[in-house]
Formats: sequence, structure tokens, C-alpha cells
Amino acid sequence: MLDQVVEILLVEDNQDDEEMTLLALGENWFASRIDVARDGEEALEYLFCAGRYAHRRLRQPPRLILLDIKLPRLDGLQVLERIKADPRTCAIPVVILTSSREEADVARGYELGVNSYIVKPVDFEQFTESIRHIGYYWMLLNETPEP
Repeated sequence: MLDQVVEILLVEDNQDDEEMTLLALGENWFASRIDVARDGEEALEYLFCAGRYAHRRLRQPPRLILLDIKLPRLDGLQVLERIKADPRTCAIPVVILTSSREEADVARGYELGVNSYIVKPVDFEQFTESIRHIGYYWMLLNETPEP
């Protein structure tokens, strides 16, 4: 596990949430590389090595995707559906990290195959602690198959 490139794809359109997430992950050394997509279409381009990410290789998927629901262009649930429907990406753990507490969003996320659904705490310290727990579990404890 230690010789793998640790990579997280953060899909987040809110700059403040992006900065707090990157800060919390960076403080705890959970990832040597974190890439950010700021809308649903960019996330899919990244994952499927298309458009501005045509230089990427599908054989190097992120180890974890942190996905907001409320995104421009394609919402997070549409992105999740595409990720989980494709055999090349369906095994990548996806954690929905959103401000939505709507039961319909939670239910739909799990119907589509999300691995975890977490509501973003409003308080900075609670938010940072939540990200620390996410990073610890998904990047250090969880085992994933080789791509």
C-alpha cells in the first residue's frame, strides 16, 4: 500500500469548501496528490481521460473521489451514476460530501452505489475533523483492488 501513488479527486464548486478540504487533507498527510474538478463535466473528463484530461491514463484512477451533489453542468448524482455504471471506474470509492440533508438525495446516492454519504458540517473545526476521519478511513484503512 505504501508504494502506491495516493490520489484523491475532489469534485467541488465552492471555493471555500475546496480550500478547507485541501487544508484538512494536507494537514494530515493523507494524499500526496489531490486533483480538483469544479463541475460535473470536468469530473467525468478527468475520470475518463477526455477533453482537457486526454493526457491522463485510465490505468491510474484516483483512490478516492470526494463528490459534492450541487454542481454546475452535471450534478453530483449524475456523475456518480456514470462512475458506477462503467466497469473501468465502478470500484473507485466515492464519498458524497455535501450540504444536502434531503432524504431523497441520500436515498438516490445509495441507489446509485455511493460508498458513503456525509453532510458537511458548517463549523470549520467540525468540518476539518470530518475530513480527517474520511481521509484516515478511506486512504489508510480501506483496501482497494489494483487497477
